[in-house]
Amino acid sequence: MYGFPVVNKEAAFALEYALSRGVQIHPDALKLLESIGGEAIGVIKELIGKKRRRVDLIVLDDLETLLGLKDSDDLDLGYKVISDPTTRVTSAEGIVGYGRLFSSRFSKLKGVISSRPESGKIKSIQAVPKKFDGEAYVCGLVSERISKRGITRLIIDDPTGTIDVAIFDDELREEADSLLNDQFVMVGVAVSKNGGFLAKSLVVPDVPKHQSNRAGAEIYAVFLSDLHVGSKYFMEEAFSDFLDWLSEHDPVARRIRFLMIGGDVIDGVGIYPNQDKELLYNTVEEQLQKVDGFLSRVPDRIKIFLAPGNHDPGRRALPQPAIPKVYCSALWERENVIMVGNPATISLGGVRVTMFHGQSIDDAVKIVPGLEYEEPVDVMRHLLRARHLSPIYGGRTPIAPEEEDMMVLDEVPDILHMGHVHVTGIGEYRGVLLINSGTWQSQTPF
Repeated sequence: MYGFPVVNKEAAFALEYALSRGVQIHPDALKLLESIGGEAIGVIKELIGKKRRRVDLIVLDDLETLLGLKDSDDLDLGYKVISDPTTRVTSAEGIVGYGRLFSSRFSKLKGVISSRPESGKIKSIQAVPKKFDGEAYVCGLVSERISKRGITRLIIDDPTGTIDVAIFDDELREEADSLLNDQFVMVGVAVSKNGGFLAKSLVVPDVPKHQSNRAGAEIYAVFLSDLHVGSKYFMEEAFSDFLDWLSEHDPVARRIRFLMIGGDVIDGVGIYPNQDKELLYNTVEEQLQKVDGFLSRVPDRIKIFLAPGNHDPGRRALPQPAIPKVYCSALWERENVIMVGNPATISLGGVRVTMFHGQSIDDAVKIVPGLEYEEPVDVMRHLLRARHLSPIYGGRTPIAPEEEDMMVLDEVPDILHMGHVHVTGIGEYRGVLLINSGTWQSQTPF
């Protein structure tokens, strides 16, 4: 018998059972047995029972085959980057650039809402007569929302003009007060007695009930964000333990094929006042070299998708291209690392994942009553209903004047992954899995 101490009683029982049948267990196989706990003896019984001829030694390959843990083509289902702003950003500037951005947003979201029965009745704002009977429908972007004295007013723009709509109904007012600035909305309007316009209904693009895609085999993806490597508060020991686990014989670890890192991979430099006092490495190059060292420990079978956040180098305005190669060419050259922008949508074995760092959470929490940093999934639901990841212009989140609005959720993802707020959250909305992956940074003075 190979000699080394067995520290796990379940593995010891399994070993004792095997020896009673005249079968030895190789040390590597025994390590795997220790990792699966109470199922160990059942696995050994099944394995010995399946052997058609007498066997004297159980090796690691025997267990991995039985448990489906062998690295094989069956678990390599591939990936496809569906959407990445890195090569699509433009040089639009000023009023003209923002005009094109909002025109793109309007067109895309009008297309999304076109499946609604009422959409066939939509008129341009310019075409709405000053007097009419019944209800007319308009759609546009919310340029202003004013709530006071039991009345909410929405000022809505479309490419043809502006309409000012009053809302008196309490339920409708509550819905209107949850709208984000620059969010797309469809409004059913009627003419009031004094000649103004009244809102009779509000419709946001929203997500239809969604049947999520599934991969063709049982594979796993790990969702991370906000490592903040370079900060004195980066939890290096815990992260190192996690990287070690990826290479272990743990049944879950062996089925991981994707590692999704959603931004703020480093703490950056000059992000906030006196940050230098909280840094271990004082340049972004040093911080990214440290990241590359960590990611070099990830097994080659795992594809790593790395997107930027507001602490990472490069453009800060949304959408963000991938972290520029000039800061750390080693990451770009690593075969199992795919550098993507923010946001990015990737198909993982047929499962559609949209990864967005989540900067717009700051603005949504500030504007919408009831939304809180402590419940990031509620904010994610709100953005899904708007079908836009960062609608608010002029808030804390910088928006670039692009020719195309790449923050619109044209297609419904199976998984929406965010970070930014350092609060772990998981939930669901109409079949979409919502994940906020928290942080690997301990409590900071901020």
